[in-house]
Amino acid sequence: MIRPSISAVIPTWSALRFLPACLSALRAQLGPQDEIVLVDNGSRDRAGDWARAHAPDVRVIGLPQNLGFAGGTNAGMAAARGELLLLINDDALAEPGCVAALWTALRDAPQAGATAGALVFSRRPEVVASAGICFQGDGVATDMHIGVPVVELPAAPVEIFGVSGGLALLRRELLDDVGPFAGDFFSYLEDADLAWRARLRGWGARLAPGARARHVYSATGGQGSPLKQRLLGHNRLRLIVRCMPAPILRECLPAILRYDLLATAYGLLRGQPMIAAGRMDALRELPTLLAQRRKIQAGRTASIGDLAAWVMPAPSPLAALRQQRRLTDLLA
Repeated sequence: MIRPSISAVIPTWSALRFLPACLSALRAQLGPQDEIVLVDNGSRDRAGDWARAHAPDVRVIGLPQNLGFAGGTNAGMAAARGELLLLINDDALAEPGCVAALWTALRDAPQAGATAGALVFSRRPEVVASAGICFQGDGVATDMHIGVPVVELPAAPVEIFGVSGGLALLRRELLDDVGPFAGDFFSYLEDADLAWRARLRGWGARLAPGARARHVYSATGGQGSPLKQRLLGHNRLRLIVRCMPAPILRECLPAILRYDLLATAYGLLRGQPMIAAGRMDALRELPTLLAQRRKIQAGRTASIGDLAAWVMPAPSPLAALRQQRRLTDLLA
C-alpha cells in the first residue's frame, strides 16, 4: 500500500530554540507529497518569523494570541492538506524511522484511528516519558510506561487506550467523525478527551514502540507551574463529566472523589491553591459540561463492556505519590 500524504502539525509557543532540530529531523523522514505546518501561537520569540525566513518549505500559520496546544493544533489540522496528520511537540526530536513506524502500525490496523509513538526523556533517552495514554479508575489519565526502560517496551505494535498529542499519527476520518481537540481545554488532557471520544465511537488506537522521539519534558508548560496545576484540575473534571459513560462513572465515582479530595487537601497544605482553583473552575461551568456530555454520549456506539475494559484499577494514594516523586527524580 502506498503511504497517504502526511501533514506534520507543530504548534509552538516561544520555543524557537528547539525548532531547527525538530524540523530537520522531520524533513529527513517526509516525502515530497508531505508537508510541515507550523502554528505560531503568538510566540514572544518570533518563531513564525524565523521559520518564514529560514524554513521556506514550512507552512506557517500565525495566530494573534496563544490558544494553547489544543487550539493551536486544531488550527494547524484545519489548514493541513494531508490525508494523515502527524502531531509532534516543538521540543521533540523524531529519531530515524519514527514516521515510518507510525505509519506501518496504522496501516496494519484499519480499525485504529491513530497510532502513538514513544517519547523518551531527552537527557535520559533510555527511559520512556510517554508511550500513549492509559485511564485509571480514579479518573486519572496518565502517560503509559512512564519511567520504564525503553528496552522493556513491547517488541511489536499493541492496542492501547489512546494516543498522546506529543507524538501521534491520526487518520483524518477519525477527526471527521469525533471532531478535533476540545479547544477550551487550552493545554493538558485534551488528548485524553479525544481518546475517550474516539473510544466511544468504536475507534481503536495502537502504540508503535519503534517510533521514538527525544522530548524535553515540560519545556513549555513548566513542570509544577501554577497555570499547569490549574489547567490539570480544571480539565480533569471536564474530561470526566464529558466522556465517562454513566455505568462506568458510577462504578468509579468513589475513587474519583477520593482522589480529588486528597489532591485538594495536598494542594492547600503545600501552598498550591491552583490545584483547588482548577476544580472550582470546572464546577462553575457544570451546566455547559453536562450539555456537552449529552451530545457526546448520544453518539456512543461502543459497548459499556468494551469501554470498561480500558479502565485500569486505581492505584493507592501512596503508590500515586511514589510515582509522582519518581517522575520528579527523573526530571531532576
